[in-house]
Order: sequence, then structure tokens, then C-alpha cells
Amino acid sequence: MTTVNVYLTFNGNCEEAFNFYRSVFGGEFPYVGRFKEMPPTEGGPSFSPEEGERIMHMSLPISKETVIMGSDTAGEWAAGYQQGNNFSISINTDSKEEADRIFGQLSAGGQVTMPMDKTFWGDYFGMLTDKFGINWMMSFNENQQS
Repeated sequence: MTTVNVYLTFNGNCEEAFNFYRSVFGGEFPYVGRFKEMPPTEGGPSFSPEEGERIMHMSLPISKETVIMGSDTAGEWAAGYQQGNNFSISINTDSKEEADRIFGQLSAGGQVTMPMDKTFWGDYFGMLTDKFGINWMMSFNENQQS
């Protein structure tokens, strides 16, 4: 089943915000990753020690079907941060083909910010801004197939 969740972006206070959300909704964080944990890539982003401590990704399930996800901005990605546009719609699909189909259609007339590709965390993932200025994240994880 394809699921839709909100992905929030913060400018250094993601962990604080998610601790607040956990106090409201309860639950636990299944994953908390920091930018310093990213494997180095040639020509890839570099981070200051302070930026390395920022949140690369974390999530908080708030129901069986719904997860709030988020990260901090860091490095070259921080320049475009503006409170009010700091969210994306995250789509998780049942197949790589469905991820490609939806990504291709949503990106028509828009801008691909990260092409669909296999990631170091194991998902097939991409990001885009559609022609209406809405940010989208597309993901398929074959290990979550039932």
C-alpha cells in the first residue's frame, strides 16, 4: 500500500522539535541519524563539526499508518531553508516501478532536486519540487515488502 507522510525540515532544532512532538503523541524514535554518520563521497557535501551533529533523519510513528519524519538543514542545503516552506510530502510505494511512475509524473514541469537512485540507507529514493512549488520525496524500500 502506498503511504503518504509529512517530512519536516528544521534549521538546527529538529531534535528539540521531535522531542516536543514525542511529548505530545508518545512513542519512540525508530531511527535517529546525524549528518556526521553519512559515508563520505567524492565531491559530496562536507560539514562543520556543529553541522555534523545535526539530524540527517529521524521519525516518530504517531499511528499505525502515519509517521512524522524530519531532518535539519546542513551544508549546501541550508541556503534554501525558509520557515514556512520547510516541509515535503513523503510518498512510500510498494514497488520501484510505482515510485518511478509517480516521480516522473510529479516532476513534469517541475525540478528534480535528487534523481531516483539507490541510497546508502537502502531505499530507492528521490526528491523533486513540482510545477506548483510543492516539495515531494519518493521512496521504495524492498526490505519492507510483505
